[in-house]
Amino acid sequence: MTKKSFDELYREWEEKTRQLLEQYPEQRERFETLSGIEVQRLYTPKDGTGMEEIGFPGGYPYTRGIRPTMYRSRNWTMRQYAGFGSASETNRRFRYLLDQGQTGLSVAFDLPTQIGYDSDDPMAAGEVGKVGVAIDSLEDMERLLEGIPLDRVSTSMTINAPASVLLAMYLAVGEKQGVASEKLTGTIQNDILKEYIARGTYIFPPKPSMRLITDIFAYCAERVPRWNTISISGYHIREAGSTAVQEVAFTLADGIAYVQAALEAGLEVDRFAPRLSFFFNAHNHFFEEVAKFRAARRLWARIMKERFGAKNPRSMQLRFHTQTGGSTLTAQQPDNNVVRVTLQALSAVLGGTQSLHTNARDEALALPTEDSARLALRTQQILAHESGVTQTVDPLGGSWFVESLTDEIERRAFSYIERIDEMGGAVAAVEQGYMQREIHRTALETQRKIESGEEVVVGVNRFRLEKEPQPELYKLDPHLAREQVERVQALRGKRDGEETARRLAALKRAAEGDDNLIPFILDAVKAYATVGEICNTLREVFGEYQPSV
Repeated sequence: MTKKSFDELYREWEEKTRQLLEQYPEQRERFETLSGIEVQRLYTPKDGTGMEEIGFPGGYPYTRGIRPTMYRSRNWTMRQYAGFGSASETNRRFRYLLDQGQTGLSVAFDLPTQIGYDSDDPMAAGEVGKVGVAIDSLEDMERLLEGIPLDRVSTSMTINAPASVLLAMYLAVGEKQGVASEKLTGTIQNDILKEYIARGTYIFPPKPSMRLITDIFAYCAERVPRWNTISISGYHIREAGSTAVQEVAFTLADGIAYVQAALEAGLEVDRFAPRLSFFFNAHNHFFEEVAKFRAARRLWARIMKERFGAKNPRSMQLRFHTQTGGSTLTAQQPDNNVVRVTLQALSAVLGGTQSLHTNARDEALALPTEDSARLALRTQQILAHESGVTQTVDPLGGSWFVESLTDEIERRAFSYIERIDEMGGAVAAVEQGYMQREIHRTALETQRKIESGEEVVVGVNRFRLEKEPQPELYKLDPHLAREQVERVQALRGKRDGEETARRLAALKRAAEGDDNLIPFILDAVKAYATVGEICNTLREVFGEYQPSV
């Protein structure tokens, strides 16, 4: 008997399926990912890239992961994002999470800190300690990190416009603990371009902002070699309403801009590139998210090697932190969020993340309670220790569906990057409002699909309850904001005011010239100059960014 060819077998299957569809039609005419990539009924060996293109884990182009053994050697860093009113309150939550097995700190700052205002500034009224911890001075940073040995913990700080100031405070606390800066490990987000694109916590215009960023690159390469000097963030781009493809494209376009700025500042690519890191969202379409991480890794490796001539393999490795999708959480039936977060976290792990934060089930309603934060951490621990997914590297590698999605996301993302290049790069594209408009367009389309019921959100537009559960929520102490204002005012009365003013004046002169600003900011921090005072000094020289769109 002649053995049938693959094509003959496939045609037979298609015919049987066509006949069956006459009796049992599919639920919709077209199936697609959240990026609008059509999902075929079946994937076969003819779909997706071959092994020579995918490579091996730990080797270029890193499609399958940046380490040969991945989680068989070491699990990802488990972080839970936390920040509550005062530094002391947040310190208690940090210690609790560390006691529960968290392996890295992740600091959420309040809005005034993020945009460079002190807690007693009129601009800060009503916002002190609301969405994170208020840090006005080195004194607050000392309180935040009290009893936490900085040589044994990795700390991530979600701070952008004043990133240089908060980094300086962290270095100063390390010095007070007797920990050399060479031993400090952690990450500052320090990604101003995505603030212009999607988030809005900017202070200075693009040119001086990029100067501060490259000053950090240069300073840390020399003095803080284990510190990740930037976390180039797609997370907030996705939260603003982008697709997975846009998240990859716009994030890597921003990364290209930072590398180019550093090169123009005279830095050698292999000197600073190994400490670049990335921050991505883990959203709801499970397979698209896995493919997104793999595509981003491969595309960045090619960009660094082919565009920038990187020689050090570590310069080509896209290392990234992942946070589950905050915008996917629902206030309705909040326990459903546990399921969403678990699937999202699993996609990040199968996609090869180096660090992970899992959102708490009640975050659509309030800051998470201790119980909710513990459950979110336990989700990671169960994935790491009970699921078996860490036992082999890139377990979905070779899936015809996943490889096909990886290829298509890479192709579409690169097309966006080419368009941005034609505009003059990410900074020019931001100034022209291009990325902002693209995100707004897709966000509106997503909202239309939810409102029409075309896209199902369980518990919101389908499977609703007549009576919603009322979970116990975290309540912020209303006195914390007033106490924080009193603390910063008391600080100004007890410090050496003349020395603080002298160091702020030195910072202003440096900003007017072309010196690296980090040593001057560090000097001001050590004299207990506040975040607001340092940022206002720089505002006098740099001005403030005014969006044109």
